[in-house]
Amino acid sequence: MKRFSWFNATSLTLGFAFLYMPMVILVIYSFNSSKLVTVWAGFSTKWYGELLQNDAFLDAAWVTIKVAVTSSTFATVLGTMAAIVLVRAGRFYGRTLFSGMIYAPLVMPEVITGLSLLLLFIGIGLDRGVLTIVLAHTTFSMCYVSVVVSSRLVSFDQSLEEAALDLGCSPFQAFRLVTLPIIAPAVISGWLLAFTLSLDDLVIAAFTAGPSATTLPMKIWSSVRLGVSPEINALSTIMIAIVATGVIAASLISKRSAVRQRAEEQAAERVEA
Repeated sequence: MKRFSWFNATSLTLGFAFLYMPMVILVIYSFNSSKLVTVWAGFSTKWYGELLQNDAFLDAAWVTIKVAVTSSTFATVLGTMAAIVLVRAGRFYGRTLFSGMIYAPLVMPEVITGLSLLLLFIGIGLDRGVLTIVLAHTTFSMCYVSVVVSSRLVSFDQSLEEAALDLGCSPFQAFRLVTLPIIAPAVISGWLLAFTLSLDDLVIAAFTAGPSATTLPMKIWSSVRLGVSPEINALSTIMIAIVATGVIAASLISKRSAVRQRAEEQAAERVEA
């Protein structure tokens, strides 16, 4: 039976074109010398130079990076801990409530999440700023890390950890020396996913940010409302390059880790034989 037809090829091409052609056009017009973003007037990199002299964009970018790195790190730690509890703790009192609270942000509209966090911060008297954005991003991205790590822990061979315990390791040492290296690709993937979600978030940040903390998506949104400028095209191109580099790096790390793990398993099988 023919599995790949011209119809499938055409559908696939049109689908990828619909997804990626706007990005390609944006990247091309970021090198446009004209101030009009819809009129091509020649190749130029001057808008990248103008962007590097725009203090408002640079300050927003620095805030965004600080928030993304901090919140993704906290989300990875908490999400990994939650995944371990959900996979290994078995049935315990309140498990349904616990899992529901972990996974609720996956299906909760961002407007509801942002509004509820705003009311919480106002209720406890916490001034809005970088701290509140970090707390909000940690809250909604932790569930994504938990899902990624849980999927790896489900297929994890616990006999490896039990062997480490039999050889004299403490539970913490067994986790640090045996479990964590094996689930590291999932943990790294969860961190990158949380980092990307924080980098891209606009709705929740708009609710929880204060006058002293403006993230890059918020700055881009406020600028686009007055008209798209070539600087925004240049900034968007840089963001696309950063995300693409992160995705490629994560893929290479995961592939290298899988190859190393396969080689170690084959070496162990040869020793046993």
